[in-house]
Amino acid sequence: MTVRRLENSRWGFESNCFVCDATNDRGMQLPFFHDDEADLVFAEYSLDAAFSGAPTYVHGGVTLAVLDEAMAWAAIAVGGKFAVTHETSATFDYPVRVGRTYRVEARLTEQTRERFRAEGTVLDAKGRPCVRAGCSLVILSAATALDALGTEAEGDDASYLK
Repeated sequence: MTVRRLENSRWGFESNCFVCDATNDRGMQLPFFHDDEADLVFAEYSLDAAFSGAPTYVHGGVTLAVLDEAMAWAAIAVGGKFAVTHETSATFDYPVRVGRTYRVEARLTEQTRERFRAEGTVLDAKGRPCVRAGCSLVILSAATALDALGTEAEGDDASYLK
C-alpha cells in the first residue's frame, strides 16, 4: 500500500483552504492522504469546541465541509482532475462529537468527461459510519481551474489541469 500526503503545492498552487491548509490559523488544518492501492482519500482528525454546533457536537455544516473536501481531493488525487461540487446530499446517522477522533474517507464511484460522482463517510473510532455523503462534481476546464486558482499551476503534478 502506498499512502501519500496530499498538499496543494504538489499541484502547483498555494491555498488558504479552510479545511486542509496547515497555515490557515482559523481553519481545521486537516491533513489528507491518498491511498493508491485502495483508490481512496482519507484524513484522521479531532475538532475542538471552536467547531461545535451543540456544545458537545461538531456543527453539521463543519462535518459537511470535511466531507466536501475529502470528495474534492478524491477528484484530484484519484480522478486526476480539478473539480468542484455541483450537488451533494448527506445522512447523519450518529453525532460527530467535539474532542473525539474520526476518520473521513472518500472515493470516486463514477466518472464521465464532464463529471465525477463521489462518496464520503465519517467513521468513529470503532469504524462505525456516523455521516455518509454523496456528491456530483463538475470537472473544470483548464481555463476555469486557472481562474479558480488565481495563478498558473506549475507543480510536478499540474497535469490535472490538462
